[in-house]
Amino acid sequence: MTKYLLVAIVILLSACNGNQSQNEETTVAETPSTGIPAPKNIDLNIIGIYPHDTSAYTQGLEIYNGKMYEGTGDFETSSLRIISDIKTGKVDHKHMMGTNKIFGEGITIFNNKIYQLTWQSHVVNVYDINNIDKPIKIFTWPYEGWGITHTATDLIISDGTANLYFVNPDNFKIRTTVQVTDNLGPVEAINELELIDGFVFANVYQSEYIVKIDPANGHVVGKIDLPNIKDKFFKNQNIPVRTDVLNGIAYDSISKKIYFTGKRWPKMFEAYIK
Repeated sequence: MTKYLLVAIVILLSACNGNQSQNEETTVAETPSTGIPAPKNIDLNIIGIYPHDTSAYTQGLEIYNGKMYEGTGDFETSSLRIISDIKTGKVDHKHMMGTNKIFGEGITIFNNKIYQLTWQSHVVNVYDINNIDKPIKIFTWPYEGWGITHTATDLIISDGTANLYFVNPDNFKIRTTVQVTDNLGPVEAINELELIDGFVFANVYQSEYIVKIDPANGHVVGKIDLPNIKDKFFKNQNIPVRTDVLNGIAYDSISKKIYFTGKRWPKMFEAYIK
């Protein structure tokens, strides 16, 4: 009797251990929560589609006094441009500022001055709004330059990480830094920026969406999804150069229209936020 009882105990313990092992193997670790709600979906109502220069590797886009200003990248061919008629996309004036070492990046206009970042050369060119042919001042920036916009007092700069830097426009000293975070964690590759009604709208590099960020804490509160937009609007168009990713946001505070495009895209889109 003792012999059979001992066998039964061994079988029972083996079964328990087997169940425990199986439970451990099938346990799925939960995704850490940031405590931030998932961003709300934001819809755009596209009301106009206009020509865009396919030589423009768009890095920054800005509406100012009815004109569109565009900063473009790529070594040698980086530029600063003025487009008076958005519906034709015709470039009225162009300043070529790139070299084999200078790669243009985002732009913003603050107090009648255009601030233009460069990618890895740590140079920020500042132009008078009435003359883009020569910088009136040059600042040094310690990080990579990606996107730039501004509040009433500060410039806001991205560097390809999840950081937004709030910068004194007079001396280019960093006042504070905010990390962009959503419900899943830090959002990397924050690129071109535009301030719209107190929120920072940003392209996320190599994505097909735009995020809406609360600048007070860096939380992503909204998201504009633009999936397959190239295929929808110019897939079969004969384009002489390779189109690249979605990039470039401009906002007209008078008409409340938002404009967006991409690097070497043949189209500029005009829309309202629903």
